[in-house]
Amino acid sequence: MRIHLVGEAAEHEGDLRAHLRHPAELTALPADAAHDTRHDERIAPEDVVVSLRFARPAAAAPPFRLLHVPGAGLDGIDLDALHPATAVANVYEHEIPIAEFVLARLLEWEIRAGDLQAAFAADTWPDAYRGRIPHGELFGKTLGIIGYGRIGRAIGARAAAFGVHVRAVDDRATPDGSAELLPATALDEVLATADHVVVACPLTPATTDLIGRNALRRMQRHAVLVNISRGPVVDEAALFDALRENRIGGAVLDVWYAYPRSAEDRPAPASHPFWELPNAWCTPHSCAWTRELAQRRYRAIALNIDRLVAGHPLTNLVRAGH
Repeated sequence: MRIHLVGEAAEHEGDLRAHLRHPAELTALPADAAHDTRHDERIAPEDVVVSLRFARPAAAAPPFRLLHVPGAGLDGIDLDALHPATAVANVYEHEIPIAEFVLARLLEWEIRAGDLQAAFAADTWPDAYRGRIPHGELFGKTLGIIGYGRIGRAIGARAAAFGVHVRAVDDRATPDGSAELLPATALDEVLATADHVVVACPLTPATTDLIGRNALRRMQRHAVLVNISRGPVVDEAALFDALRENRIGGAVLDVWYAYPRSAEDRPAPASHPFWELPNAWCTPHSCAWTRELAQRRYRAIALNIDRLVAGHPLTNLVRAGH
């Protein structure tokens, strides 16, 4: 059996090899192997492919045992393009750093400690001390979370610890004590009452442009939208206009509308220049990208491959092969 690591996954060969118990040959495939059939002759029916993306023309995908996605999101996987024999599994582990990132960004939005530090100087500090400008705090604020899965729950638990009133919108979640759990029909109410709104739902046809012009109009003028889900859950043009016209307080954007598909591909992250707006804090889809994340994820992938070899049930199975 060979394990093919596609694109970015190849950078974590050492993390995967360190946890595999069964012998396997690990190979690196370029990023375009996720959508280009020219590399398919290297993939055998007994093999495993590790990739964040996979697409093929109809009935063109080669048969292989398992597609293991090294993340939770499946919007980069065309399940219909896979051979029926191919099982699909994914991993999580990202909810910890994403939750920490969200709380860090919200705390910084309220406190502005970076600005205070940047403005500090020995010769001017007496005047700065005497003229201190009050900053905000999270305590007592209301946080709306759209989607209360693993990420939403991790954010909610941490926000509740800061004394934040958490209101989560999700039809399928169960109460956990950290949030006031509401159905999807309460989205407008949550948007109207929240000081901060976090988008944490998966991207599906139903959630594409879920936060559009009408939803943004319902938000309070000081409210901040945080998107750590997928860019297209929020209507790009509507958000840009709301920020440019200061109809909402701001946005924290770590996910985007276009991504490079190869080492040579250099698309702009969005067709609107959010990064030029002072009330948009933009980062390169890095909120989960900690030093510790890859070790946890590839340990989980290794354990799943060992289960596959041993004939045991897989964890986080998205689709069984047949």
